[in-house]
Amino acid sequence: MSLNQPVSKQQKAFYRKLFIAHQIETESHNLLSLHKLTGMPRRTLQDSIAAFSDLGIDCEFVQDEGRNNSGSYKIADWGPINATWVSQNLAQIEQLLN
Repeated sequence: MSLNQPVSKQQKAFYRKLFIAHQIETESHNLLSLHKLTGMPRRTLQDSIAAFSDLGIDCEFVQDEGRNNSGSYKIADWGPINATWVSQNLAQIEQLLN
């Protein structure tokens, strides 16, 4: 991954999904907490999470025992994505997204 080359819209969407998946993997998050952490619009977050399956990432929403829609996302399987690589390159991914 090179920071010197321009990043296409498709590449940016790909890296955004990896970034969001990493955040979900490392900490318990719902849509509101992801919005506060990333500053991304809620709709962008929803669309990105919904498109995880395009990359082979299996993400689930785990419902709390409390009220409806209370819970957090969980990465059940990274599929073909190397989660260690994402973690090791997180700073570069963040730079590409900003």
